[in-house]
Order: sequence, then structure tokens, then C-alpha cells
Amino acid sequence: MSCHPYDAISAQRLLPVLREADADGAVRRTAGLLAAGCRVVELTTSTPGWAQALARTAPLADAHGRPALIGVGTVTTAGQAETALDAGAAFLVSPYPAPGVRALADRRRAVFIEGGFTPGEIASAVRSAGAAKVFPAHVGGPQFIRSLKAVLPGALFLPTGGIRPAEIREWLAAGAAAVGIGSGLPADPAELAAVFADLARPCCTGCASSGR
Repeated sequence: MSCHPYDAISAQRLLPVLREADADGAVRRTAGLLAAGCRVVELTTSTPGWAQALARTAPLADAHGRPALIGVGTVTTAGQAETALDAGAAFLVSPYPAPGVRALADRRRAVFIEGGFTPGEIASAVRSAGAAKVFPAHVGGPQFIRSLKAVLPGALFLPTGGIRPAEIREWLAAGAAAVGIGSGLPADPAELAAVFADLARPCCTGCASSGR
């Protein structure tokens, strides 16, 4: 079963963004998230050995048996993008406009969620791929997303940066498709699973037809 990352991210509504001390830590965290019902995870190039961690986690499945969608964030150069895609990345994310990454993603027909903060940067990312990472999101707050949604109603917005788990629903209500969270998620497996179960919505038609 193959879902577009946008569908899966929008259904999950919470995108964990992992910055770990090493590749083994990233693999452990990813495996724990998948076991808790998470399907889409963003590793980051700030983790030493991130490409190895990606290669080890990309073939995994979530708790429902669906193929995991492991993306790579903090991608700012074409070289990083090439390495990520070669290692099995399902999507790429940048923290700010990255023309080299955009060109490489276009060439390889890869999913790229480009970052931006100003309305111009965000609109440019949306025109290119229908989505934008809004970073650092806490500076503008949920009202900023609400204002962006008014002028870019069809866009997929992924606010990230300085958002606490308790605030996720406020951002979703403002128009975010999903919220990127880098810290603060529960360590207890049952509590973590409850977070994902509480937020999850149905995914794409393929998932619906398979009962997942």
C-alpha cells in the first residue's frame, strides 16, 4: 500500500522531528514511535549518521503493518537531498527556502516540503509543491497560520518550532494540516500511543479500503 506523504502527514496530524545524538538513538526512537501507532517520522541531518539511520528505518512498518514513511528534515543542500533520497527518504523538509533542494527534488520527482517564514517565502513553497513548513512557528503563533490560510486556502501548512504537545489542537484549529514536534512527547509507550490515537484521522482511499 502506497500513500502520498501529504495524505499520511495530514491523517497523523503530528509529525515527530528527531534530533538524536547518534544513528542508533534515532533508530530506537523511530522504532518506538512506529510501535506507538505513528507512521510518519522526520529524521534530521543534524543527527550524526542520519543517512545510516534512514537506511535502517525506511524499510520498517508501523503498528498496523503499513510501510513507514521516513522523511529527512534540515535538508539545505542538493547533496544532502541526494543522499537522503538514495537512502530511502519518503520526503524532504527544509527549514528555510532552499533552491538547490527544490531543483533536485523536481528532477527526481521527490516530495519536498520547503520551509519559510514570510508570506512570500511560504507562498513560493506552496506554489512549487502545495505545502510549506512554517518555521519558526512560535514567533507568529496560531493566528499567523489562520492569516496564511485565508490567502492560501488549499495549502498544506506544517508549523514547526517551539510548539508544545498540549498546543497541537490549537494549531490544527487555526488551519495547520499537521504540527511538527521536536520534544515533549511522552516517553511511556502507552501514553505515546494514546497521543497518536487521539489525533489520528482516516488517511487516503487505499488505507480506507484496507481497513486501516
